[in-house]
Amino acid sequence: MKAFDYVQANQPADALRLIGSAPSSRFIAGGTNLVDLMKYEVENPDTLVDISRLPMTQIEKTATGVRIGALARNSDVAANALIKSQFPLLSDALLAGASPQLRNMATMGGNLLQRTRCYYFYDTSQPCNKRAPGSGCGAIGGYNRIHAILGASPQCIATNPSDMNVALSALDAVVQISGPNGNRSVPVIDFHRLPGEVPQKDTILEPNELIVAVDVPTPKNAGKSHYLKVRDRASYAFAIVSVAARLAVEGGVIREARLALGGVAHKPWRIVDVENQLVGKPANDATFQAAAKQLLAGAQPHEHNAFKIKLAQSTIVRALQTVA
Repeated sequence: MKAFDYVQANQPADALRLIGSAPSSRFIAGGTNLVDLMKYEVENPDTLVDISRLPMTQIEKTATGVRIGALARNSDVAANALIKSQFPLLSDALLAGASPQLRNMATMGGNLLQRTRCYYFYDTSQPCNKRAPGSGCGAIGGYNRIHAILGASPQCIATNPSDMNVALSALDAVVQISGPNGNRSVPVIDFHRLPGEVPQKDTILEPNELIVAVDVPTPKNAGKSHYLKVRDRASYAFAIVSVAARLAVEGGVIREARLALGGVAHKPWRIVDVENQLVGKPANDATFQAAAKQLLAGAQPHEHNAFKIKLAQSTIVRALQTVA
C-alpha cells in the first residue's frame, strides 16, 4: 500500500476545504471498500480526509418521507423502526448485503459509491478501462460470468455491486450533495452512470463534492415490496441478479409499480416506461412475464453470462408474484 497523509474533518465545510486543498485526495468514513482498493493498489490517494466525525448520521422523518444522513451506518438504517415500517424494501436490501461486521462500518454515502467487484478491476496485472483508462477491458473475451448484460459498452461490462442502490432506485430516493459550487439534489436513478466512453467515472459526482444525505419519499399509494437476491451462496455474496419490486394493487389491478434490477448493469437498471405500462393491468403472471421481457429487451450477453437473461426474467416474475 502506498504511503498517504491523513487529516480529519469535523464539519462539512472543513471536509470540502480539506479535499480541495490536497492533491489526489479521497474521503474516507467506514473504509470498507476504499481500504481494500488501496491494499490492492487499485486506488492510490495521496491524502485521506476522514469524514467519520461529521454530524451526518441522522435518520429522521420529514414532511415528504425520511432523510438519512450519509454517515448513517447500514446496520442502523436496516434496524431503524421508521425504515422498517415505511420502507422495508431498503431494510431488506441492506440486510441482504455483506456481513453484520461490514454493515456495522459501512455508511449510506459509501455504499452509494461502492465500486465494482469485477475481477479485472481488482487485478492490476490485467487490462481495465475503469482502473486504467485506455488499457482495454479484460472481461470482454475473458471470464465474464458476473458481468453486465444491459447498458454496457465496448469499454466496460462491469456491474454495480450494491444491494442498497437497487432498493433506493426503486424507492425514488434522492441524493443530497454539497460541493464547491453549492448544493444540489440528484435522483438515485440518475446518480450512477452507464460506462459509455468514460467507464472510470461511476457516478455524476463532480470533483470534491460530498454526499450529505439521502431523501426517501413516502410513496403516493400504499403498497407492498420485496427484495429478491440470487447469489452463489446463501450469504455474504454479491448478487448475480437481484430485483427490488414495489406494487400498489387495488381490486387485483396495479395502481403503481416500481422495478429495479441489480447485478445486470453498470447501475441499478430501471425503465420507468415499463413501470408506467404496468399501471391499470391485472396483477397476474402474464402481466409480470411481459414486464420482465421488456426490462431485459436489448440484453447483450457475453460468453459466460447468457444465463442471466432467463435468470433475471424469472427473478422479476418471482419478486412480483411475492409482492402481489
